[in-house]
Amino acid sequence: MNTLSLYLSHTSAITWMVLIVLSIYFIMVFAIFLYRDHLLGKRLQSEEFSLQKLYKGRDQKVSSDSLLFAHLEKVGMLNSDVLKAACNDAVRGATKGLTPLSIIASTSPFIGLFGTVVGILEAFGRLGIQKSASLSIVAPAISEALVATAAGILVAVFAYVFHLMLKRKAYELQSILESQADIILAYWHKEH
Repeated sequence: MNTLSLYLSHTSAITWMVLIVLSIYFIMVFAIFLYRDHLLGKRLQSEEFSLQKLYKGRDQKVSSDSLLFAHLEKVGMLNSDVLKAACNDAVRGATKGLTPLSIIASTSPFIGLFGTVVGILEAFGRLGIQKSASLSIVAPAISEALVATAAGILVAVFAYVFHLMLKRKAYELQSILESQADIILAYWHKEH
């Protein structure tokens, strides 16, 4: 803890800003992931239930809690274009939140690197004032500057992993919706 407080007492305003931005990013990454993961999990569960009912032949239309149901009720007619549009709308809604995760994953290492560069410049500026610069003086200053890069990489790793996890769930949702659409169309063609 002493090392952290010592580091924070020596950092500049720019490094502080970098660490604050990365902290905000970190909180956003977890908030977006937890919220979207919960929503996608619930949506996947209800769509899988609807699909199972269709597979077993217990019903020839989607459940009322399915994302497709509302679209089909609005349009009032059944065809492949309507079902495709309904699937696309549902997937678009399910993938909200992926763009911020992608942006955070790609920008946080650069923000951390910026903090490191500023920290190294400050370290060399302080060393230039001193008459002698040994490794015992240079090494701590540079290691302190590298904290920002480490923080940026840490945020990027979480953002990228969570992005991929949510993207996979969105793909599963799309697959289930398309399967339901295919089954509904098959039942409809059989009747007409």
